[in-house]
Amino acid sequence: MALILLSLMPDVRLVPDEISYSAAISACGKGSQWQLALNLLSLMPETSLVPDEITYNAAISACSKCGQWQLALNLLILMPEVTLVPNEITYNAAISACEKGSHGIWRLALSCSA
Repeated sequence: MALILLSLMPDVRLVPDEISYSAAISACGKGSQWQLALNLLSLMPETSLVPDEITYNAAISACSKCGQWQLALNLLILMPEVTLVPNEITYNAAISACEKGSHGIWRLALSCSA
């Protein structure tokens, strides 16, 4: 439903912005649709939108909710490369992803912060 609403925004002369995409990504995570969440994240630059910390937090959380800890950690590692600083919410989402992952993931998550 969130994706439908996002796609209908231009029809009513509303331009989706970073907040719209972040909300849709978050909704995808709640619906266990991590692939759609990551697809939305990757589409943002095509619409001249730059994902921010909130957008990345939503994507990391979507991956976490679906047990995709590797993808969550990849997004965490990517943030500084796109000049974004992970915050407490980012790390909490990544830690939650690791909690749902296999053994030894905690060590990997801690190495990301070093």
